[in-house]
Amino acid sequence: MSAAEPGQFGVLGVQTGRDWPCLTAEEIRAVLAHYPGVVPGGTCAWHSMRPFSAAALVTGAGEACLIKRHHSSLRNVAALSEEHAFMQHLAREGVPVCLPCVTAEGTTALAHNDWTYEVFPRAPGEDMYRDVMSWQPYLCPEHAYAAGQALARLHHAAASYSAPDRAAGRALISSMAVIGQADLMAALQAWVPAQPGLAQALRSRSWQEDVQRVLSPWHDRLVPLLPEIVPCGGHGDWHGSNLLWTPQGDIACVLDFGMAGRTCAMFDLATALERSMVDWLAPAQERHVAGQDMAAFLRGYATISPPDDTARALLRAFLPLVHVEFALSEVAYFETLLHDPSSASVAYDDYLLGHAQWFNSAEGQAMLDVCSRRGTGA
Repeated sequence: MSAAEPGQFGVLGVQTGRDWPCLTAEEIRAVLAHYPGVVPGGTCAWHSMRPFSAAALVTGAGEACLIKRHHSSLRNVAALSEEHAFMQHLAREGVPVCLPCVTAEGTTALAHNDWTYEVFPRAPGEDMYRDVMSWQPYLCPEHAYAAGQALARLHHAAASYSAPDRAAGRALISSMAVIGQADLMAALQAWVPAQPGLAQALRSRSWQEDVQRVLSPWHDRLVPLLPEIVPCGGHGDWHGSNLLWTPQGDIACVLDFGMAGRTCAMFDLATALERSMVDWLAPAQERHVAGQDMAAFLRGYATISPPDDTARALLRAFLPLVHVEFALSEVAYFETLLHDPSSASVAYDDYLLGHAQWFNSAEGQAMLDVCSRRGTGA
């Protein structure tokens, strides 16, 4: 059981080193031994290049399966169980998700030493974005349209899911626990110490001054709209590489609920736009919006869930802010878990502050204007 060890997608593009080692043949056999419904053995056909965890596709002995390994400080059994419960609800509501396999003990996650594992049957559909960096534009407007429709259907299904917010104390979650409060600074002062490693990672940074300078002006525009928010579960990381596709360009399966949380539909829609419609790896002065993709995505979403004026206003207000809590969590992840201060600086300067500042540019303002415009789906 072998495959060449790939590099990894990092904060500045493809990097040769990996934050988490690839799964080994011995490790895969040991994990699959806990899953009576999965035939052990076979060949490791592919190692994922996505960050934050290690994943491998195993084929050959029986039905193919995907094994995913997380560090327990990021995702323990309880955290994965929260994700799996949301996925199970969505499946009951008709959303095409791939449900995890069950261990002999009846759980959907497995803990061993410092690691937590989950195993999935091979999901239906083609992984057209497997070799594309995360958070890049869609391959074509038709994909963007289908993705917009599918996200709206997920939001309809998630509206009846009532589990509490899972953001408290969980790293790397798409959350509005802070930006959804009227007093941004007070909310951050309470939230930062509760996030693993974050207070330590921010000690050398003038983060409160930066928040007041860069983020508070955007948050002031959101505050009057906060009473209009209707909470619901969100995917939290909606982009092309978390979707599998049919040959006709439709969505065959929705993947990866690791960043899912209780937010609201417009927050989740803004997250999908922020992560897929801007080429963030380009220099700021050369950064462009994938305008055709964005218009198609919003049209697709509106065929299932047409936004009213309040929804459009929320979408515009959320867009410069949806990254805030995830970006801060990334700062802690790189600084205190991976001991990678250069990546932590990118997460803080280019992501937390840089994304919000970009929305003051002409391109950023034009993107916000599309969210407010009637007749384009938004």
